[in-house]
Amino acid sequence: MYNGEKLNPKQFVLDSVAEIKQQVGSDTVVLGLSGGVDSTVTALLIDKAIGHQLVCIFVDHGLLRKGEFEDVLKHYEGLGLNVKGVRAADRFFAALKGITDPELKRKAIGKTFIDVFADEARKVKDAKWLAQGTIWPDIAESHSDKGVIKSHHNVGGLPEDLKFGLVEPLKYLYKYEVREVGAELGLDAHFLGRHPFPGPGLGVRCLEECTPERIHILQEADAVYIDALREAGLYDKIWQAAAILLPVRSTGIKDGKRTFENVIALRAVNSVDAVTAEVVNLPFDFLQKVSTDIIAKVDGVNRVVYDCSPKPPSTIEWE
Repeated sequence: MYNGEKLNPKQFVLDSVAEIKQQVGSDTVVLGLSGGVDSTVTALLIDKAIGHQLVCIFVDHGLLRKGEFEDVLKHYEGLGLNVKGVRAADRFFAALKGITDPELKRKAIGKTFIDVFADEARKVKDAKWLAQGTIWPDIAESHSDKGVIKSHHNVGGLPEDLKFGLVEPLKYLYKYEVREVGAELGLDAHFLGRHPFPGPGLGVRCLEECTPERIHILQEADAVYIDALREAGLYDKIWQAAAILLPVRSTGIKDGKRTFENVIALRAVNSVDAVTAEVVNLPFDFLQKVSTDIIAKVDGVNRVVYDCSPKPPSTIEWE
């Protein structure tokens, strides 16, 4: 995608570093980190260009995976980046209260993220630029000629009173190209191999209203699933895996008693550019074991199903 030609990662890094230096000069840049490969590669590129002029902000919106806030901050310590962690779950759950429409949820999460980020960015002295890990599929889905497929809060979401210029060095790249650039920058396998994770987090994997209680159920189920993939040696063979909390309940039996509890859907796909995706044919005995473990370990769940729909016609995320 880069300039319509095959990406040369080494040349891309050289070009980007030079462009960033010219663009921002001696000004301070703030960057919203997500813990994913896009924002991490963006941070490394900018750090290589301007060093201490970069200030990174990592917001915990309460919709991260189990233990992810602490884990990501710990891993960033080894990258030499200046990172501030901000806990703001209460603000996000308040903004999401009563919302069930997928697009409205995305907009509520995006707006709240921008508000929280803007509050923190205003505290950074001499900050004049905002860096984002925007990539080409984010732009394409937010501005399709057939209408918006999904809103991305990093596309056209800046408040008017936050008068920052934008720095988006990856905006013409696909995910696989971002990983190539990350490898050129020496990014370790932990970050390069991370499955893509949506900006709205588990908010788009928790169908219907997002409440702390429902997100907790999803975090626990997701942790069982992802841990099982790693233990079985399957994680690195999959492009993206997710657990989804469905807006239905089903009848079941636990300890000889009737239950009426939640249903979890599991998803695993392979893709190159996120534009299309094929379903991974996970071993059935693996799925049976994961189902058994989720139902046994996660209170409030009594049924697990597997999503076998490709993209298109389905999208990778459910909302």
